[in-house]
Amino acid sequence: MAAGAAEPTPSLTADQANAREIFERVIAFKSVAPGHETPQLAEYLAGELRAAGFPQQDMLLGRLEDTAYLVVRYRGQPPKGAKPRKPILLLSHLDVVPALKEHWKRDPFKLDEANGFFYGRGTLDVKNGVATLVSLFLRLKREGFVPTRDLVLVLSGDEETTGATTKELLAKHRDWVDAEYALNTDAGGGTLDTAGRARSYNIQTAEKTYASYKVSAYNPGGHSSQPRADNAIYELADALKAVQAYRFPVQWSETTLGYFKAMGATTEGPLGAAMRDFAADPRDAAAADELWKHPSYVGATRTTCVATMLRAGHADNALPQQATATINCRIFPGVSPSSVRDTLQTLVGEKVEVEVMDEPQYSDASPLRADVVEAVTAAVHVRHPGIPIVPIQESGATDGIFYRAAGIPTYGISETFIRAEDQFAHGLDERIPVQSFYEGLDHWHRIVHALAGPKVR
Repeated sequence: MAAGAAEPTPSLTADQANAREIFERVIAFKSVAPGHETPQLAEYLAGELRAAGFPQQDMLLGRLEDTAYLVVRYRGQPPKGAKPRKPILLLSHLDVVPALKEHWKRDPFKLDEANGFFYGRGTLDVKNGVATLVSLFLRLKREGFVPTRDLVLVLSGDEETTGATTKELLAKHRDWVDAEYALNTDAGGGTLDTAGRARSYNIQTAEKTYASYKVSAYNPGGHSSQPRADNAIYELADALKAVQAYRFPVQWSETTLGYFKAMGATTEGPLGAAMRDFAADPRDAAAADELWKHPSYVGATRTTCVATMLRAGHADNALPQQATATINCRIFPGVSPSSVRDTLQTLVGEKVEVEVMDEPQYSDASPLRADVVEAVTAAVHVRHPGIPIVPIQESGATDGIFYRAAGIPTYGISETFIRAEDQFAHGLDERIPVQSFYEGLDHWHRIVHALAGPKVR
């Protein structure tokens, strides 16, 4: 077989073979942000669902500039005598980050199965989720499944850039996406150790806000042979040192306390002790100080801000008229970007100006719903009995932040189990374990049946 050709796994069930075919087709679309073949991908998936019996009136196929989104409603029926309940949203996104073919060992837009992995752009982020959810709807329809409430599949078109398609859905088509809660393929998931054994499973319930601030010092300038007491570069440097020395207040949520409790149970040494102490009492200053020493964990305890870019001056022999820095912050859920700007402004003083860049989106953490946690736990433990289920707060961002901000609790429950050393989302030779992809089909099937299936008496 030619290099780069997809090599199907033998002995697939009909559902697995169908999902694999969709996965292969989905990867082939160059749905690179900000658009390109995203509309064609949305139209292909709409056609597959329409052919399976989903009526046109239950589909919203929308265009927004050069990208697109697809919403599909799977009609449910409440049990006799029960009040109708709001739908459950199932989220994923169609777009991927760019991939240059000349840099890859394989064609990034052709599914390649080798060495126990599926390779291709989007295999991990997150066309695997797209293929899984579309396959789920097709499977449920073939089985004659009637949920106890509507299920709504939402595939956005620009999660990797602006999130404009999700914003439009919430602003202009709220009736299509209004729901009791949402389940997201683009967050959470399982971890494997270096030997491929399952270690834990994460349920993502919160995302920190990504916000950047422009910090500027101004000066009349002049000739460098005549230095002034005031200097834009020095004033900016003093401002940045003030930000460096500042620690935002410690914060916590149900999610972060649960996270540190679970992580502390398996972490040794001073770090593990700090995790356990923080989970027991987040006001424990010594525990918070220990966690501050570890970049991987400090973000779960507070807002963080750090200088990332500098620009100053206009000539070697001229005093600077302007010096500017970019400070990037990852803001604790529920804290407004404007309040962080006010804190930064107080730190740098009146001579330096702080401006919010762009329009950062922020939201509160979602509460840990018992029904969602129980359904996910049961599905995960079928695959990997007894592994810990850990709530997490991510420093990255997904479409979930927009739904949380709109009052729709959102839970990242990806089907994927993967080793840290195989994580190449956004990188070269992106991949996903073949076994994880196929097991993930049943992962979502079990969860949907648990949350929206008729109860067996």
